[in-house]
Amino acid sequence: MSGPDFIPAAVRARLKDLRLAGRRAAGGHGFGQHRSRSRGAGLEFAQYRAYEPGDELRQIDWKLYARSDRFFVRESERDSPLTAWVLVDATASMAQGDAARPGWTRLDAARALAACVFELALRQGDRFGLAAISGDGLQLVPPGAGPRHRDRCLLELQGLRARGDWPDETRLRPLWERIAAGQLVLLLGDDFDEGAVVLMEKLSAARREVLNIQLLTAEERDFPFRGGHRFRDPESEAELIGDGAAARADFLARFAAAREALQARLAASGVRRVEYFLDQPLDAPLRRLLAPQAAERA
Repeated sequence: MSGPDFIPAAVRARLKDLRLAGRRAAGGHGFGQHRSRSRGAGLEFAQYRAYEPGDELRQIDWKLYARSDRFFVRESERDSPLTAWVLVDATASMAQGDAARPGWTRLDAARALAACVFELALRQGDRFGLAAISGDGLQLVPPGAGPRHRDRCLLELQGLRARGDWPDETRLRPLWERIAAGQLVLLLGDDFDEGAVVLMEKLSAARREVLNIQLLTAEERDFPFRGGHRFRDPESEAELIGDGAAARADFLARFAAAREALQARLAASGVRRVEYFLDQPLDAPLRRLLAPQAAERA
């Protein structure tokens, strides 16, 4: 049974010119997968092996089956498969949305962007896994490949609820056991938790390829409030009552400074970061992260 489809048809069509790749796999010179003698569904025939549950039926050599009455999968040499991890911030602040796009929250955007990454990995024959981080701790779907694994990840995304604070480091230790050096990590979150930023820095320092899409509301970008407003922190429940127009200039200046500081901090750690505002096209941040890779490979 197929999992939920978080990707609008128009966005799905635009994904065809994007490709996941890791620059560290290519020795640090641009982005691109490296050539190796791994086996998969490539172009040059390498060998036969016995069919295993989960293999795609199109890989079975039916002529050989007719002669031997046994299922064999035809393997070929191909580029080394990438392993991509999507880390989703599912803390309470991810439930926030705004009037620019009613009914669309940060977590909704994270689900849809994660689904796009899974689709790209599936098309490439790569492995992908999911880690959701919330006040409940860590929910993991270890890396796998194929349509069934994609559907499993999508069902896990569908069940996510934004709750609690960012957990302490001890509860995130399984990430270090699962995410190996050289693997690609994309963190989707609002980046408001110091723990999330520290995690990205440490993963990058440990030779993981780390990308980040910061999910922000249009109201945070524009601060369109007028008159008296009650502003509430969704995680701490702290409230502030103030006049929107009077607070606008100060908020926008502080918000811009905070984003610039985060950009510089992550860049210094080798983490590529882009922003996504909830009123923008879904594939816009992926295009900014991944389209340059295609240009460098050309």
